[in-house]
Amino acid sequence: MAEKGPDEKQFSRRDFLKTTGVATGGIIGGSLLGGFVGFNMNGDSGGDTAQNGQQDTGGDTAQGQHDPGRIFFHNDAEFETISQAMERIFPEDDMGPGAITLGAPYFLDMQLAGEYGNNTKEYMQGPFYAGETTQGYQSRLKRSELFRLGIERLNAEANEQFDDDFSNLEGEDQDEILTRFQEGEADMGVPPATATPEDFFGLLRSATIEGVYADPLYRGNRGMEGWKMKNFPGHQYQYIDRIQSDSMVEIEPQPLFGGDHNGNGNG
Repeated sequence: MAEKGPDEKQFSRRDFLKTTGVATGGIIGGSLLGGFVGFNMNGDSGGDTAQNGQQDTGGDTAQGQHDPGRIFFHNDAEFETISQAMERIFPEDDMGPGAITLGAPYFLDMQLAGEYGNNTKEYMQGPFYAGETTQGYQSRLKRSELFRLGIERLNAEANEQFDDDFSNLEGEDQDEILTRFQEGEADMGVPPATATPEDFFGLLRSATIEGVYADPLYRGNRGMEGWKMKNFPGHQYQYIDRIQSDSMVEIEPQPLFGGDHNGNGNG
C-alpha cells in the first residue's frame, strides 16, 4: 500500500466513504451491533475510570487532541500501537481527519472495557473449532484478549520485518504489516482454532469504521466530523420544517442526547 498522490488519495477517500455507506448504515444511525451499544461498567475488565486509576481530565494531549481518559488501555505503548494501526486503516487526508483525530481509539478503549470486549452476550464455551467466514466471531478468546494478542503480534511482526516496534515504523511499513494480517500471513503465535490474523484484522477494521461513524456519545466521531464527511444529519428531532423544500437542504448534524459538538458525548 504505497503512498498516493493528492488526486488519487482524494478519490480513494471518496470511494471509501461510498463503499462503506451500506455496511455502516446502522452504525451511523447509532444502532451499533455486536454489543457496541450499552457500555457496561460492570464488565469483567471494566469499572469506572476512577476505580481503574484513569480519570477523565478533559485535558489535551501533547499532540493537541482531546484526551477523555482511558479505561481499558492503561499501557501507553499498547494504546499508541492500536492508534497507529487504526490511523493507517482510516488515514487523515485532504478529505478530512483520520481515525486518531476522530477519537476512534478512545471508542475502542471504551468498548473493550465493556460488554463487547468481554463477549458478555455470547456463548463462549467449548468445543472450539475453526469457524467459517459466514459464522462471525468464533474465537475462544474474548475480544479484549484478542486485541491484546493482536497488538503483541503487530509489534512482533514489525520487529521481525523492520527491527522496530509497529508505532515507530513509517506509514508504508505499517501498511505492509497490516496487509500480512489481512491476508493471513502473520503469525499469531496460537493455533488457528484459537485465533487467526484475519480474525484480528477484521475486528480492527470494523472497530475503526465504527469509531469513526458512531454517535459521539461513544467517544468516537469527534466533532461529528465522520458524519459531516457523509453529510449525515445525525439525530434530528424532526424534519417537518424541511420536507417541503424545493431545494437541497444542508442540515447541521445533531448527536444523540445533545452533546457539546466536540465529540465528547456529554449530554
